Amino acid sequence: MKFHKFFPIFLFILFYITLGTCQVKTIDKSSISFIPLVPDKFIYFKNLTYTLQEKDTLVDLAVKFKVGYYHLTLANPGIDPWVPPPGKKIIIPKKILIPEDFLFLSDNLIIINLPEMRLYYFKNKNFFIASIGIGAEGSLPPLGIYTIINKKEKPTWYPPPSIKTEDPTLPDVVPPGPENPMGDYALYLSRGLYAIHGTNKIYSIGRRSTHGCIRLYPEDIKFLFKNVSIGTLVKIVYEPYKIAIENGEIYLQAFPDIENFVKNPLGHIIQKLDFITERKKLKYQIDLFTLEKVIEKPDGFIYKIGKIIK
Repeated sequence: MKFHKFFPIFLFILFYITLGTCQVKTIDKSSISFIPLVPDKFIYFKNLTYTLQEKDTLVDLAVKFKVGYYHLTLANPGIDPWVPPPGKKIIIPKKILIPEDFLFLSDNLIIINLPEMRLYYFKNKNFFIASIGIGAEGSLPPLGIYTIINKKEKPTWYPPPSIKTEDPTLPDVVPPGPENPMGDYALYLSRGLYAIHGTNKIYSIGRRSTHGCIRLYPEDIKFLFKNVSIGTLVKIVYEPYKIAIENGEIYLQAFPDIENFVKNPLGHIIQKLDFITERKKLKYQIDLFTLEKVIEKPDGFIYKIGKIIK
């Protein structure tokens, strides 16, 4: 066959080979995996933008982009979550700050930050992060150290007496399936009746919707279930103000103090910053105007609030 006759056939075959390769890469790229921790780096990922379309809702977009509903509404104040204006650009908040005190506790550790509504899992100098649903007002789990004492695929739910009091129609046992609020996977904690589990209500992620347990998107809990071993430490913290120093700059990522636990936010932040800088024998300068603005209206974005001085 002459080359000029063969060439179109060659291009046709090459197109489909390339198409197949691109499809595989797309699948791999979207899969959940650990992210390597970089020394002296504390800020990861970038925020995305999205142009609203007809019939979009922030509820659906939170699920589509795998962020919490809470994070999406914080990042886009004034946007009607049910009838957002088509054509308007919104921010999909992906950028996170990992404070230094999260990194030095253990190399195999889950941290649940309640006011941030996020879970961090650190393992072998890598990390994984997920949006979560947490306890309703008055139903947060106690802060402190737990361990994973059991793992269960297709868990059975036994509604505790407190929940059955609220809804007497509930059965004593809810088997695995679409009616089970624990979803397909559960990691049981060492204190109380708390667990980290999936959900049959994906729109509840990023909301205060549980009786104290921690809910994750189905794909996130599946990843945790496969990677977390029994005996892994879990630390539940309450830290609405996360601080880190990167490249000589001081950054703050703040979230609403949902339970009003921090009575003096400015003092709390300065105390944390003093602890970090004194340990490293550093001096710093704060932009008090920016800091006060962030405290007044925390929105989950990362702000530069100062710098290290020589």
